[in-house]
Amino acid sequence: MRGDDVKHIAKVLRLHAGDRVQLCDGSGRECEASIRSVSSDAVVFDTEPWQDAQTEPRTKITLFQCLPKAGKMETIIQKCVEIGVCGFVPVQSERCVVVLKPPYEGRIERWQRVSEEAAKQSRRGVIPKVALPVTLDKLDFSGFDTVLAPYENERTVSLKTALRVSCGTRIAVVIGPEGGFSDAEIACLVEKGAVSVSLGPRILRTETAGMATAAQILYEVEL
Repeated sequence: MRGDDVKHIAKVLRLHAGDRVQLCDGSGRECEASIRSVSSDAVVFDTEPWQDAQTEPRTKITLFQCLPKAGKMETIIQKCVEIGVCGFVPVQSERCVVVLKPPYEGRIERWQRVSEEAAKQSRRGVIPKVALPVTLDKLDFSGFDTVLAPYENERTVSLKTALRVSCGTRIAVVIGPEGGFSDAEIACLVEKGAVSVSLGPRILRTETAGMATAAQILYEVEL
C-alpha cells in the first residue's frame, strides 16, 4: 500500500508490524490482514482470502440531492454514506439557492473525498461515487426498480406504503432543496416514474430528509 493511507496507518493509527487490520478494495471486497512492515512510503501486508464485504446493504440506494446551501452537501454525503447510501447525484432544481456552473471537477473531487473518508470510518465495502450535477428535467431513472420523491404536500402515500407495494433492490431517492419541489417538478418526477411519498406530518430540512429516508428504507427492507 502506498499514498495517503500509509501516513494514516503510521502517524494517525500508529500501527506496527504484526498488527491486524481489515482491508477493502473499495468495490465490495474485503479481507483480514496482518502488517508485515511499515516504512515512510509503504505498508506491506500478509493477506487472508478476499471475500464479499459484510457491511454492504443488499438494497442499493442512490440519493438524487437537489443542491443545498454551501456546506450542507458535505454533511449529507458523510452521513448518508455512514447509513448505507451507495451513490449520489447532485441535482439542479428550480428553487435551488446554489447554482453550480462548470467546471465541476473541484467541487466533485471534494465531495468524493468526503465520501471516501466516511466510507473508511464506517467500514463500508465500497466507496460511494458522486456523479456530475444534472438538472431535474434531465434525470433518468431507467436503472432503478423504485423511485421515491419525498414531498411535503403528499397526503395519501406514505414511505412505508410505497415500499410495501413495490420495492426491489435498486432504489432512487430524490430530495428537494430548501424551498422544496414546485408542483411542476413533482409532476415531472411522477411522469418519469417517481412515487410522491410523505415522510410524516413534520417538514424536514433538505439535509435531514435524505438521511431519514435512507434509514427508514434500510430498516423496512431489513438491510
